Amino acid sequence: MSWFSTTIARKFAMALSALFLIFFLLQHLTINMLSVFSEEAFNEASHFMGTNPIVQFLLQPVLIFAVVFHFVMGFVLEAKNRAARPIKYAKKDGSNASWMSQNMLISGLVILAFLALHFIDFWIPEMSYKYVQFLPEDADRYYGELVHKFENPLRVGAYVIAFVLLALHLLHGFQSAFQSVGFNNKFTPAIKKFCTAYAVIVPAGFILIAIYHFINH
Repeated sequence: MSWFSTTIARKFAMALSALFLIFFLLQHLTINMLSVFSEEAFNEASHFMGTNPIVQFLLQPVLIFAVVFHFVMGFVLEAKNRAARPIKYAKKDGSNASWMSQNMLISGLVILAFLALHFIDFWIPEMSYKYVQFLPEDADRYYGELVHKFENPLRVGAYVIAFVLLALHLLHGFQSAFQSVGFNNKFTPAIKKFCTAYAVIVPAGFILIAIYHFINH
């Protein structure tokens, strides 16, 4: 516990949670992208994820814990940084600090609000369907439920804005996560290129899915 109380330890733990969430994000995109190409494949993959006991009772609680932990730790680190600098430094022209690095808390709050919307749209109805209403299992319902959520242009707009900010968040956060766990070596340039590509391609994929279903619903 004394080790965990240090700033380095908190950053390390936050980085691990970030890397876990980044892996989950890619897996989530892979399944959702199936809905663009095959209704049957999307229903099959979603049904597996929604009924597999390992996913439901082991990985899902871990995921929820990682989300909560990552955001709480982000707020803790931000508060510690502000407490260590009671007088805000004047910003200088030509500073190496990017917009992303200076506004991680803002983008994080918007992403947190998006996650709340995503839970309301998908996770809560799913939990209600299975554990409150105890409705019969239907392996073909997932595609229709997804498409229905993207009929509202306001919801689609909210998703697009959230994923643009997620891209900005990842442009700084993904590279920082690797640095925090000690990946500063000869592979650093390649890691940075990979992180940049991921930060652009994955959010763009989610945006494509939302717009595609809005246009074709």
